[in-house]
Amino acid sequence: MNILVTGANGQLGREMRLTALGSRHHYIFTDARPAEGLETTLLDITDRKAVEDIVREHQIGAVVNCAAWTNVDACETDSALAAVAERVNALAPAILAQAMREVGGLLVHISTDYVFGTEPYNTPCREDQKGTPTGVYGHSKLRGELAIRDSGVEYIILRTAWLYSEYGNNFCRTMMRLTAEKPQISVVFDQTGTPTYALDLAQAITTILEREAWRGNTGIYHYSNEGVCSWYDFAMAVRKMAGHESCHIVPCHSSEYPSPVKRPAYSVLDKTKFKQTFHLSIPYWCDSLQKCISNLMASV
Repeated sequence: MNILVTGANGQLGREMRLTALGSRHHYIFTDARPAEGLETTLLDITDRKAVEDIVREHQIGAVVNCAAWTNVDACETDSALAAVAERVNALAPAILAQAMREVGGLLVHISTDYVFGTEPYNTPCREDQKGTPTGVYGHSKLRGELAIRDSGVEYIILRTAWLYSEYGNNFCRTMMRLTAEKPQISVVFDQTGTPTYALDLAQAITTILEREAWRGNTGIYHYSNEGVCSWYDFAMAVRKMAGHESCHIVPCHSSEYPSPVKRPAYSVLDKTKFKQTFHLSIPYWCDSLQKCISNLMASV
């Protein structure tokens, strides 16, 4: 089967490049922009004709949509960027869904905990739990989900949260840098969730595709690493694993760092449905974080 990966130069897309090595399927990695050292087919997923053409030309059987506009705060303050978010996060999934429906293929789409908004949850969020996003980003991602569900395509939507990797801008890499450079930093302790190592998510997606486990299992699923922590706990773990314990990390409230959009206070995802459907185990967040940090330190 020929598999098209969008957003292939981002965090998850780059990990997909690794997990696809040795696959029995043929992967085509696309992005809107080239990246040095990475073989990339340029594709604008908001261009309906371009998407339809590449799907037909390469006889694509599945699309893994890793592309997203994720600058959450900028979407709230810049109308032009809000429009970009709408095109990439809502329009593009609809275009991909229609293109794959027409050829009888599969769409694997990556979504987010931001679809749940700010409800006072205190138990892990289930797939059927209704959310009310508070910002442009969350609303655009939810509209993307709805467009896919209404299209009639065979789909797997994977909601994830707190994604990090060895690549790009993410909390893990930022904390490694700050704890190495500064004697003291402050990190919020009143937002709770679970970090997700992009390599683990990529491996899960690749395994589902290899086993063709999506057949008969269309739907929405949650995936993050196992366990629960606050951003403060996450930062403390990075500090310890990186050996930067001379930096003092102070827990603080979210209100001390005003943001244009209110982030979910509790976005732990219930992964029961994913594990029972696909029979895959999920690594504990600290174990995966250690692997990522070891890789980052080895590359210095």
